[in-house]
Amino acid sequence: MKSLYSRVFLVAMAAIIGSSFLGFLVSNLYYHNKLKPYNDAKLTNIALQMQQFAEAQPELASAYLANAAELGYEILLADDQGEELFFGRAFREKELADDVLRSVLAGGQYHGIAEFPNQPFITGFFDNTLSNTVGVPLHLEGKRYALFIRPDVILQFGELRSFFAMIGLLTVAFSLLCFLLSTRYLVKPVTRLTEATQRIAQGHYALSLNTKRRDEIGQLAAHFMTMSQELERVEQARQEFVANVSHEIQSPLTSIQGFAQALAENELPAGERTHYAAIIGEESRRLAALTKELLLLSSLDQAAEALQYKPFNLRTQLRQVAQVMEWQLTEKEIALKIAVPSSLLLDGDEMLLYQVWMNLLSNAAKYIPSGRAIEVEAKLERGRCVIRVTDTGDGIGKEQLPFLFDRFYRADRARERGNGGGPSPNNRPGDSVGSGLGLAITQKIVHLHNGTIEAASEPGQGTTFTVTLPQP
Repeated sequence: MKSLYSRVFLVAMAAIIGSSFLGFLVSNLYYHNKLKPYNDAKLTNIALQMQQFAEAQPELASAYLANAAELGYEILLADDQGEELFFGRAFREKELADDVLRSVLAGGQYHGIAEFPNQPFITGFFDNTLSNTVGVPLHLEGKRYALFIRPDVILQFGELRSFFAMIGLLTVAFSLLCFLLSTRYLVKPVTRLTEATQRIAQGHYALSLNTKRRDEIGQLAAHFMTMSQELERVEQARQEFVANVSHEIQSPLTSIQGFAQALAENELPAGERTHYAAIIGEESRRLAALTKELLLLSSLDQAAEALQYKPFNLRTQLRQVAQVMEWQLTEKEIALKIAVPSSLLLDGDEMLLYQVWMNLLSNAAKYIPSGRAIEVEAKLERGRCVIRVTDTGDGIGKEQLPFLFDRFYRADRARERGNGGGPSPNNRPGDSVGSGLGLAITQKIVHLHNGTIEAASEPGQGTTFTVTLPQP
């Protein structure tokens, strides 16, 4: 498998080669369209000046053309008899059409540079052929000649070509070297992120990444650190959840096992046998309720897209909850007041929201003293439905409010008491069997409906749960 470092290097090489290729094509296109006519006209003017000097002083013509060749030109002097005289470096190709020679001998001009065909990979300026010249007629001592001339590129620009070639090669070499170093700078944090990913996969969440960079990699490292911390928190929550579930299941199982062994004794009095059987039944019901709520909580984690939304009357639903709880309210002489407009509708999963009101009301009824009161009030505020469940109990301490919706919160507090005693007004469980999951389930259902739930309380002044839900 190729590393990211080698891939970036190969991409850089391909970019350099591709850009060089495109640069050559564009430059060649520029030469053919812009520079070639100008170059042809310039050489034609030089050839005409040579013609004038040679015709004015024919005895110096040969030396003059030799000198011109030494200054950087390739020259051919041809007559109508087929004799050819070359000055300067030889042409790579010496073939020239007969009609071109006849035309120049007859007094015409030849513009081979301007008429050089456009070819993508051949730059006419460097093509050392006789056809890539300019030609003018020349009369010396009563004889007609054809003078063909082109620049000797090697003589004129030899050192300059080497200089620019060296510049190009060194630019590419240093560019690659700098790119290799910069690539290591770019790839190194990605490599560290890869190593951090492997550490997270192994369960190690304590990571140290450079989050001070102000680019995308720095942002990625910061988000990665946030993700690592969140995964660590989730892992801790999972471990605590497993420990709490194990504790909640182990306690009733131990009780059932112990009392079952006691029931197996033949000499056990009938009264104790009945008492032990009742305890076993109660612990079994507690296990069943705990299992049911664990399954509900698990299903809620995957129920965001399975909610069955439909409008329903809130007051009617609250009255149904009150009817189910009537025996519990009557037994403790608790007054329940429902102040909800009869026309108020909610849009949501009716069965799940029924569970919300059941949890909140049963929670309040179980943990407020006898003879107190519960009030349910609902109204529209800023386009949202606000439902408040207020009791006149003894309240909850401020230090406990932030943990009220944590799973198994009551179970943790019960272990701190260490005696498995009954409920306390400062230790509300959130459901009738004391599993510590009721308020967690309530919060989950409310969040699934894009709502919020908050608790406010003062010791001795009661508690208020406020549920806010979108209005259809």
